[in-house]
Amino acid sequence: MKTEHPRVPTCTYRLQFNRWFTFAQAREIVPYLQALGVSDVYASPYFQAGANSLHGYDITDHNKLNAAIGSQADYDAWIAELHAHGMGQVLDFVPNHMGIAEPGNKWWADVLENGPSSMYAPYFDIDWRPLKSDLRDKVLLPILTDQYGRVLERGELQVHFEEGAFYLAYRNQKLPIAPGTYRFVLEMALENLAEYKDEEFYAEFQSILTALEYLPRRTETDPEKIAERAREKEIVKRRLERRCQEAPQVQRAIEKALAKINGRPGDPRSFDWLDELLNAQSYRLAFWRVAAEEINYRRFFDVNDLAAIRMELPEVFDAAHQLVVDLVRTGAVTGLRVDHPDGLYLPREYLDALQRRCAKMLGIPLPKDGRAVYMIAEKILTGAEKLRADWPLHGTTGYDFANQVAGVLVDASAEADATRTFHRFIGHTMHFGHLVYAKKRLVMRLALANEVEVLGNMLDRLSEKNRWYRDFTFEALARAVRETIACFPVYRTYLAPGQPVSDEDRQVIERAIAAAKRRNPAMEESIFNFLREILLFRFPENLDAQAREEHMHFVLKFQQFTGPIMAKGLEDTVFYIYNRLAALNEVGGEPQQFGLSVDAFHERNLDRHRTWPATLLATSTHDTKRSEDVRARMVAISEIPELWRRSLQRWRTANRRWKKIVNEAETPAPNEEYLLYQTLLGTWPIAGNGAPEQNVGPEYTQRIQAYMMKALNEAKLNTSWIQPNEQWLAATRDFVAKVLDPTPKNKFLPAFLPIAEEIARFGAINSLAQTLLKLTSPGVPDIYQGNETWDFSLVDPDNRRAVDYRLRAEMLSCLSSKTPEELLQNWPDGRIKMFLTQRALQFRNEQVDLFQRGNYLPLYATGAFADCSISFARQLDRDWAIVIVPRLSSRIGFPPIGERWKDTVIDVPENLSLERGREIFTGRELSIQNRQIRVAEALSGLPFAMVTNQ
Repeated sequence: MKTEHPRVPTCTYRLQFNRWFTFAQAREIVPYLQALGVSDVYASPYFQAGANSLHGYDITDHNKLNAAIGSQADYDAWIAELHAHGMGQVLDFVPNHMGIAEPGNKWWADVLENGPSSMYAPYFDIDWRPLKSDLRDKVLLPILTDQYGRVLERGELQVHFEEGAFYLAYRNQKLPIAPGTYRFVLEMALENLAEYKDEEFYAEFQSILTALEYLPRRTETDPEKIAERAREKEIVKRRLERRCQEAPQVQRAIEKALAKINGRPGDPRSFDWLDELLNAQSYRLAFWRVAAEEINYRRFFDVNDLAAIRMELPEVFDAAHQLVVDLVRTGAVTGLRVDHPDGLYLPREYLDALQRRCAKMLGIPLPKDGRAVYMIAEKILTGAEKLRADWPLHGTTGYDFANQVAGVLVDASAEADATRTFHRFIGHTMHFGHLVYAKKRLVMRLALANEVEVLGNMLDRLSEKNRWYRDFTFEALARAVRETIACFPVYRTYLAPGQPVSDEDRQVIERAIAAAKRRNPAMEESIFNFLREILLFRFPENLDAQAREEHMHFVLKFQQFTGPIMAKGLEDTVFYIYNRLAALNEVGGEPQQFGLSVDAFHERNLDRHRTWPATLLATSTHDTKRSEDVRARMVAISEIPELWRRSLQRWRTANRRWKKIVNEAETPAPNEEYLLYQTLLGTWPIAGNGAPEQNVGPEYTQRIQAYMMKALNEAKLNTSWIQPNEQWLAATRDFVAKVLDPTPKNKFLPAFLPIAEEIARFGAINSLAQTLLKLTSPGVPDIYQGNETWDFSLVDPDNRRAVDYRLRAEMLSCLSSKTPEELLQNWPDGRIKMFLTQRALQFRNEQVDLFQRGNYLPLYATGAFADCSISFARQLDRDWAIVIVPRLSSRIGFPPIGERWKDTVIDVPENLSLERGREIFTGRELSIQNRQIRVAEALSGLPFAMVTNQ
């Protein structure tokens, strides 16, 4: 397949690869995806990762395909099938971190074996000189399920010998034993061989022990010593293996020594030898729940199994990108999605390097704009923040659009009622800004405590070099860091060496410092001023080169840490607490903003058209808190504020008897109950006739229970992942089961089902509206697997369930025989959403230039329901297409079609030629009189329309 670079997709389709969805299965659905109108597959990471990984972000080897997903032949066959259908592939690449829980990570295993002397030690972001002296030259490994001493004396830690090497076995993990410490075992084994002193193998065994004494220490960092150690330790292993093969007595002596060293449960002193051996390793084992304050390697957020790598080092970049750029060279990969760029030391420099490498591999000159291949990044934008214009990207992964399209469907006029109802139900007020501040501080105290400690220590060392600031205490400086990060309004800033500080970054830092001062009136203001000056690169003039480098390093490390703290505090905590309208609690969302005006939505689209016309447009992703269809339903709650208020009181009364008292409080708590009711409305199964199911069954109940367990632990109010409150969780599971019990004694369901029916109908209209907006707005629409029809999934792992592609292929093949009226009448079966998707994409593929280069013209309505529509035109020269969708459709009625719209009309601007107008979903010719389109005519058969002169 000949590809022009960069190849900008028409529409992407996200596939989640894992052992249950393989390359072979992906190959089977290529014809279906092409028939749907998809131009490019958007693949989750599929390089070598944990065998049971559902997501692929725990990569252990960047240069191997994941064997659990398929072989090289399977992969090649899939790529050949894509090319045969003219389709490309955008690959999700993970540069920030690697999975370290699996033995397949050779880099990490080498670090554990050799410590600072490992040739891969610089690859990982490890602090070998932490504040705790006991961790000097060690890596803290928080992998134990209990306190170290208990695990040790239960005999769960066992040293084994295999192929000339020793390793520590714990559960499913195999940790290498440092070669220099083999003598702990071998000296004991030598004693067991005393009767064989005259044998040749005995002298050879002694020679091996001598070689170990001369092995360079694991703390050596001289390159020659590192190379010598790497070479000699392998020679020792081969010699030891050969001795065991040639002299079984040696093997038996080692096994006898290990039996003694591994201890006997019930005899605590018998574990002293093993304890001594483990203390001599390059790692220190720890209980996973108590390690946050001392962990000394940078992680992806607070996930202990994901260790950050130093992609800013050329040798790391080269080592991690061999396979991916080769796939670009061969055309197997035609675009890249960069995961979590905010975790990188220098994000823009990384993106520049990646584009240059891709250009080199393709044998093409780097374009002036620096974009050799289609590339998007998972950058979370907050508030008025813009994607950096100097990044060589085509845009983001689309969270911004997902939040905007959800916001424009909210009835903003209901904000006061919604807020009042929420506060009354939970029994207190809740200020979003104060909540974010408090939860970011909570995260810094618990999950990411060491990261802040490291920054405080770095800042303390910098202050010691300045006579004006050396009197600041470590605690005061660490607190200034914590408070500033807690007040940070965005995920991070992007200062870089040798570059001037941008206005955006300066404003962010000034704003954060000012807010931190305001929240801490008792703190010495000059401490914050000192931090501000450093963060803005205003270093003292008398610094030497090394001191300037240390100041610069602090700023760059600070930037790496603010993002994870924002993500954990906001996305993974606040978004499970601030439940006023949970549909707005989405990645990159601002739930304190109750809706988005139509004018503001148009402004966002216009800005996207001007600056990032090829950015991705998402509505569901693998990371969203709920699917687009669940969100569309929950948004509809804003349209019925009074009914929602009355219903909540009835539901609470009906379900009060199912609550239990745990820790002197009713369980679930009011806020948890509030989230549950919204979740039920968003996900409730609907029968083919449009009525809600009376009996949802055990699978649905289990899904809701699992979701609530995750929501409660993430909220960290009454339970948490670190300290689960099993009684609280059990009581909540029981509550959900009782609430969903279909027996006559349940008084809740008769009161709930009529509201569920109402919300499902208007939620379906919202979903159809947001789908057409996504498929026609400036940008590249993305479909998350299975969401071409109704999908009512919640947060992962619920949204990783298998997709029935056979059913979807059958649905697609039968669409041509269905009339629009039949599709609307049978809307619960989801065919209407698939029909909209397929027809809109078919038109988009026929009119590629119109949607990639065409103007975006906001259109406005007049008449009885002028506020209830969103419309715009895409125009290129004389070609145009006008999009019309409903919003706030409860005001119009269900379905919002035909004369229900009364006198509502869309005004068509003068620069659109009006010789003819055809509605693409029905094929009908429309009459356009007085440069106006009657919405009743455009939406006469379906609750959405696209009118074109083509």
